[in-house]
Amino acid sequence: MSALRNTELDGILTLVNRGKVRDIYEVDDKTLLFVATDRISAYDVIMENGITGKGKILTNLSEFWFDFLSKEIPNHLVLKNNDDKHLFAALPEKLSEPKYKAQLSGRSLLVRKLKLIPLEVIVRGYITGSAWKEYQKTKTIHGLKIADDNLQESQELPEPLFTPSTKAEQGEHDENISPSQAAEIVGKDLSEKLASKSISLYSKAKEFAKGRGIIIADTKFEFGLDENDSLVLVDEVLTPDSSRFWNAADYKIGQSQDSYDKQYLRNWLTSNGLAGKDGVSMDSSVVEKSREKYIEAYEALTDKKWTE
Repeated sequence: MSALRNTELDGILTLVNRGKVRDIYEVDDKTLLFVATDRISAYDVIMENGITGKGKILTNLSEFWFDFLSKEIPNHLVLKNNDDKHLFAALPEKLSEPKYKAQLSGRSLLVRKLKLIPLEVIVRGYITGSAWKEYQKTKTIHGLKIADDNLQESQELPEPLFTPSTKAEQGEHDENISPSQAAEIVGKDLSEKLASKSISLYSKAKEFAKGRGIIIADTKFEFGLDENDSLVLVDEVLTPDSSRFWNAADYKIGQSQDSYDKQYLRNWLTSNGLAGKDGVSMDSSVVEKSREKYIEAYEALTDKKWTE
């Protein structure tokens, strides 16, 4: 079994966008097909090889969380049951041919077209990463003054923080911004709604994950607006690609933590002087170790054995 790095549907559907992970196709004027490939990126560069089955793991985990949060907020999924029978019945018949089905099965979501909000909606529950670096220098996080000036690395914050960033084009860096800057981009009312809703969703997921032995240190949500300008949860949700997961059993305050996300890959790139360089292929050991971490996170959160 090899990794799926790119989908090729031979023009049966129009390719709208090929992102860091997802290939997005237009099905009709109201519907898109999201296909999670096995691509993996670090330091804003996509690796030359992928993590076998990664897209399927991300898709299944997102479906789990969309269902878990469905009473809190509507999401962009078209199908309640996204198995092959229902998915391929909703797509052009030709895509049921083996060469296309092999690319789409288990890693595709039929979703509504929505007006996307141009922000990365990040919620932080623990101080780590870029937030920790900023705090050490200025005692602020995304420009927000933090009352406690004695926080330690990886410490849980008194309250989760809404810390948005801009949505950069592929190959460019997202920029951390303050809530007031977010309000300038999308408007004060919408910014406040995003803050309230994202913190609520994060808090519910964080408490659930703690019961499964995982700390969700922070996460990125994306939202759209429907025809009534109501918030809709879109893209992926609470996966190792969009969140920082820590093993609760290994958690130690005052130091950096091992993550279920792409930290293993980042460490390998850094130690080999490859961070940010194009044309890099991962060693087989990096591929396998990364795959193991994705599966471990999926199984811990869903309480299901991963099978393909």
